[in-house]
Amino acid sequence: MITVEEHLARILSVVEPLSSLQLGLMDAHGCVLTEDVVAVAALPGFDNSSQDGYAVRRDDVLGASESSPVVLPVTGDVAAGPASPLRVQPGVCVRIMTGAMMPAGADAVVPLEWTDGGISSVSITRVPDVGAYVRRVGEDVAAGETVLTAGTVLGAAQIGIAAAVGRSRLVVRPRPRVVVVSTGSELVEAGQPLSPGRIADSNSPALTAAALEAGAIAYRVGIVPDDPRTLASTLEDQLVRADVLVTSGGVSVGAYDVVKEVLSRLGTVQFDKVAMQPGMPQGFGTIGPDSTPVFGLPGNPVSALVSFEAFVRPALRKMLGATPLERPRVRAVAAKTLTAPEGKQAYLRVLLEVKKGAYVVTPVSGPGSHLMAGMARANALAIVPVGVERIAAGDPVDVVVLERRGR
Repeated sequence: MITVEEHLARILSVVEPLSSLQLGLMDAHGCVLTEDVVAVAALPGFDNSSQDGYAVRRDDVLGASESSPVVLPVTGDVAAGPASPLRVQPGVCVRIMTGAMMPAGADAVVPLEWTDGGISSVSITRVPDVGAYVRRVGEDVAAGETVLTAGTVLGAAQIGIAAAVGRSRLVVRPRPRVVVVSTGSELVEAGQPLSPGRIADSNSPALTAAALEAGAIAYRVGIVPDDPRTLASTLEDQLVRADVLVTSGGVSVGAYDVVKEVLSRLGTVQFDKVAMQPGMPQGFGTIGPDSTPVFGLPGNPVSALVSFEAFVRPALRKMLGATPLERPRVRAVAAKTLTAPEGKQAYLRVLLEVKKGAYVVTPVSGPGSHLMAGMARANALAIVPVGVERIAAGDPVDVVVLERRGR
């Protein structure tokens, strides 16, 4: 057997970051920038009001109070949009809306709440500071300022600032396209009747979702039966839209393990026993004219998901150009004794909690690779390394933090 680290190192030596593309803003969401984004103009581009109220000269409202309000004529309205020709002359004011350009002559905004809301004239009961409730030009971003740097993952806020500084397209490393294939003549689509000997395909929905969570674009292919010709044809058809192929099932040593049979004849795919539980049988290599990476994952559902976390996710993150490649790890205390088989690194499904200021993990399932309900309850994987067969309650353990599910 080879170690987890050796198998992962081989994978990462093969996959490379995808080439950069220029994409529209919404297509760039979730991608990684490969260029800096520089503001060509200031943001805001003009002084504007942060409140609905009245644009005034502060000197005209000195002494205003609840008991002795200052009354000013209102000479017009300024709405958000094109610049207004209105000018605030001494002794008058204009009504102004949020986001509207400050009219010439005004040096402050009196919020609507400090007034009686008058239209032809207004009674003002408080004195603003000079510049109060005014968003100054360049207050957020100065012209020439770098607002996003290469290597940034583009989330909602990053897309927003790019749009705000006038960018409609960005140069990014695109999200890898992952095609997920489940194999097995025993499988039926979820929701279909189960006759004796049949099981619902849970692997391809789970692995497709896992690819999406890793930042990829994911496509789920329908179930492929245990037929070498059908499988080979399916994989060849999918190469046109795949940056990565992920199969599950058929990689062990059984008589009907057709994935191993088919992939062993294609490209550079090789199959290894990896010293891990769950997920010992693993296949990886490249196929097709573009040397598309292909992962042959085991068929048991927990084995497939743990294998994805250990091997596929880091590869996808590298292709995306994102860091870190792996999920965060923390040091926790075992609430109960954790055990692992001799000579294998165990990934145990656990609930990670904070108790008395420390991370604590509690097993939520047995070690069986078919026990999917425990995987669904877990929010972390406790790692028992090779050479350690028992971690006693109260002892420390390394934990991979999975994404939080629900509350």
